[in-house]
Amino acid sequence: MKQRILTGVVAAAVFLPIVLFGGTPFLILTYLIATIGLYEALKMRNLKLVSIPGFISIALLWIFLLPDQYIDVIEDIGYSKIELALLAVLLFLTYTVAAKNRFSFDDVAFSILATLYVGIGFYYFIETRNAEAGVQFVFYSLFLIWATDSGAYFIGRAYGKRKLWPDISPNKTIEGSIGGVVCAMIVAIIFTFVADVDISIPKLLIVSAVLSVFGQIGDLVESALKRHYDVKDSGQLLPGHGGILDRFDSLLFVLPLLHFLNVL
Repeated sequence: MKQRILTGVVAAAVFLPIVLFGGTPFLILTYLIATIGLYEALKMRNLKLVSIPGFISIALLWIFLLPDQYIDVIEDIGYSKIELALLAVLLFLTYTVAAKNRFSFDDVAFSILATLYVGIGFYYFIETRNAEAGVQFVFYSLFLIWATDSGAYFIGRAYGKRKLWPDISPNKTIEGSIGGVVCAMIVAIIFTFVADVDISIPKLLIVSAVLSVFGQIGDLVESALKRHYDVKDSGQLLPGHGGILDRFDSLLFVLPLLHFLNVL
């Protein structure tokens, strides 16, 4: 527990000031974290980042992460993100032939989905930070996830009886999950008093409940991925916490939904 707390304090001391500062340091940090997350995902399937498919995955991820403000870099050479993604698919498939199926069609599918899984969440991390009142919504998302996780843990330990999804995460309970949603809604109420944002309390409560549910789904998705590939943690970068995907699994779902629900 001491190691977990120490890692959390050090990580927050590095991460949060850069999020507050924004700009190029934040963009570089996000690219770095996303690349590590992709490495962790590929490693679960024993795919190497330092390889031809790995380089294609990185290139696709970095293109996908490119903020809207820099989209001219791609458009000036006559392409769109979608077209470059399709080109990456063709390169992946070509490599299956060159590798004589040591890199298989299934590996292609995994590489593409892993890149999208990581890329979508971190792309919207960048877009959320760059939006009007973006800093406030980044911290809202972080506190909402922390409240959901803490509420689910403590309420689950105190009152949990019915398992939520034992085949994926045997310790999670339905009571804990509901408790996490309630705690997230409390965070939403506090947010309306400390943040200067144009959103009604009823709407924010509904949005927070939805985000809390999908944050828990994001956690379960990563748990399912680890269980399928028989790994305990996605990585060892953060002692006591695991890897990048272990820490950002909920955020990868919450941040895109902030935009899909027209909150930003």
